[in-house]
Amino acid sequence: MPHQPSLVQRFVDSSARFLITARKPLGLMFLLITVLLGFSAVQTRFDPGFNKLIPLKHEYMQAFLEHSAEFTGANRVMVSLEWTGEGDIYNAEFMDKLREATDEVFFTPGISRPSVRSLFTPEVRYIEVTEYGFTGGVVIPSRFTADAEGLAQVRSNVQKSGQVGNLVSNDLKSAMVQAELLELDPETGEKTDYAAVARHLEKIRSQLSDDNINVHIIGFSKVMGDVMDGLMTVVVFFAVAFAITFALLWLYSRSLRLTLLAIVVALLPVIWLLGILPLIGYGIDPMSVLVPFLIFSIGVSHAVQMTNAWKLDVLSGMSAIEAAESAIRKLAIPGTVALLANALGFMVIMVIDIPIVHELGVTACLGVALMILTNKMFMPIILSHLRLEKMALKADDSAHEKHPLWWKISALSQPRPALASISIMLVLLALGTWQSRSLLTGDIGTGVPELRADSRYNQDNDKIISDYSIGMDVLSVYVETDRASEACLDWEVMNAVDRFDFHMRGVPGVQSVSTVAGMAKLYVSGNNEGNPLWRTLQRSSMALRSGSQAANPELGLNNELCKTINMMVYLDNHQNDTLKHVIGEIEGFIDTLNVEGVEFRLAGGNAGVAAATNEAVETAEVQMLISIFSAITLLCWITFRSWRGVLCVIVPLTLVTILCNALMATLGIGLKVATLPVIALGVGVGVDYGIYIYEQMQHSLKRGVDLRTSFYEAMRQRGTAAVFTAVTMTIGVGTWAFSALKFQADMGILLAFMFMVNVLGAIFLLPALACWLNVKPSPVLSRQPATAANRDTGEVKANRATAAGTPRKEAMATSDS
Repeated sequence: MPHQPSLVQRFVDSSARFLITARKPLGLMFLLITVLLGFSAVQTRFDPGFNKLIPLKHEYMQAFLEHSAEFTGANRVMVSLEWTGEGDIYNAEFMDKLREATDEVFFTPGISRPSVRSLFTPEVRYIEVTEYGFTGGVVIPSRFTADAEGLAQVRSNVQKSGQVGNLVSNDLKSAMVQAELLELDPETGEKTDYAAVARHLEKIRSQLSDDNINVHIIGFSKVMGDVMDGLMTVVVFFAVAFAITFALLWLYSRSLRLTLLAIVVALLPVIWLLGILPLIGYGIDPMSVLVPFLIFSIGVSHAVQMTNAWKLDVLSGMSAIEAAESAIRKLAIPGTVALLANALGFMVIMVIDIPIVHELGVTACLGVALMILTNKMFMPIILSHLRLEKMALKADDSAHEKHPLWWKISALSQPRPALASISIMLVLLALGTWQSRSLLTGDIGTGVPELRADSRYNQDNDKIISDYSIGMDVLSVYVETDRASEACLDWEVMNAVDRFDFHMRGVPGVQSVSTVAGMAKLYVSGNNEGNPLWRTLQRSSMALRSGSQAANPELGLNNELCKTINMMVYLDNHQNDTLKHVIGEIEGFIDTLNVEGVEFRLAGGNAGVAAATNEAVETAEVQMLISIFSAITLLCWITFRSWRGVLCVIVPLTLVTILCNALMATLGIGLKVATLPVIALGVGVGVDYGIYIYEQMQHSLKRGVDLRTSFYEAMRQRGTAAVFTAVTMTIGVGTWAFSALKFQADMGILLAFMFMVNVLGAIFLLPALACWLNVKPSPVLSRQPATAANRDTGEVKANRATAAGTPRKEAMATSDS
């Protein structure tokens, strides 16, 4: 029966003809779009935000957001002043600096001014019992003078206030200013500019630091500031990757024109993407700033395949226009399927219920969709006008000779070498599965993993944790009551809070606990000459009044009438093991309570955010992997119409995914919001190699060519380009490993690993699987007219015949017959 082109192939043929026929108006249209979106791209701005990192629908975050307006949330700023001179902080110079720091923090953009607390703020008070009765006041009076008497009075007041370990370090060598940062600047009503906040905090550091004062600053805004400062190195690494890509492309193609074209076309979707983002109300989050560089890397991969196919056709005797049309026909289906797989890789990460991940997924999907236009439509139009240099023509004089490396590797499609390849795969699978069991969820270590351990921020964080009894890692538990009267004068409520306080202080991983019940007992003891035997809760409302000053809403531990009580648990770190253990203890304690009208709700603070995020990541990991592999399986089935072909592409991807998890466990990289997308991106990008190679193999198999020769022809036509792009992308992102930003370095290492190992899996494992899955050539048809669907078949045969010494025209005539 005569071979008839499929409906898809006929559509591709007609589209190719239309693109080439209308190449001039279409080319002008694409140029106009590039100019307009390039102008719009200048308007793109950084758009960081704390709430974007929160899984908003998680039950912990529902409680956190509900009470964040009343109580200190997770977006805190801490500015600690350390005295390095003789003595402690009680001296005139330090007090002047602390007063100045309090004023500067108060006027920081986006700061909630009522939340600013230091020894100089009026809500920080002390209480004592004297022979004249119960007295108290602010720690530092309004008419404070830094003479010996005034400093002695402040020292006494601080000891009575219970602020040692909180606003004053345990060794009395440091004091801090605490504040809460809002998402909307209260002065302007617009989103808080985190870059401006970070600059203001650094200004405080530079103003106050001297020979006797060291300033340590921590908080989410400072992290974002350091990340944005480090993004300058991202530009440097992008320039390095750009130069490496350019050099390798030139060495591969020996054509300056093809090299420039591939680079420019790879940049086009990035420019278009950055131009579209302001139009749809999006910005670039510092944590997702690497997406444009990933789009560029993917663009290089597909641009090389297109230029390589065009160049081979030109060298075989076609004109530039004919070669451009032929390249569209050959690569439209596998290229589009591969790009769809890339888009799915970005899309499925949106199962993680975190706004920043949704934004990353939308941004990356849009970039890949634009690549279909720039690579599959605009690039062939440019190629139709291009002419190869003499150097490029001479460089491929031996192109028709048998490639010794690819012929040797094609032996993997034979039973015995294939068995050895599959055996190695099974060994790697076993080792990877065993090692990946050690993969941890969430951050690993103290501080922020986005920055290196020796960064200024992490050093500041370590110093504050060691000097104070508190830190950034705080877990808030909210007690909600339905009492009509003051709940802090209800013994059942206060007893439940006190039992929680006592229980959590003995839990490993807990640094300290701050509750209204604990403060009330301290006040009661002070009201009884400081006798520790009186540090207890009384059982009547009247007796509880002696410690009622602890329930002042200005202290941040409760609201009016104690309708909600904020119990703050300070942790040693926010690693997932610590969070799970502490939350498990809290939930176990809550199960033992049976107080009517009292509900304990988890969880606020940055540790609560981390716990909710980790749970969201753990839930999304399995969903994400199932979604992406199911989608890629469906795409491969639609493309190949063969379950054997699907397995040949999917199995290597699965192996590489498991090995990537093992690498993360080995390098101490946690599975979190910043790294989970890497796996999906690596799978989405890595599938390109398998699709390109197997799709070309399938063409040869349909003509009755044996498996080894089919694989060899696929490697000759597309394998070299695949290896080149994998090496180029690996080197490009591999340079990120030297970045000052830890999250960029981690992403660079993981992506480099996945890019390279995926292409190795496609080369060494795909033919072995095809052999043992009994992939066979189709029966040779008695007659196959040279339709548009199989013109490339004639080209392949002609190339083979030319390599054997047959003149090209005669070879083409023979292949068409």
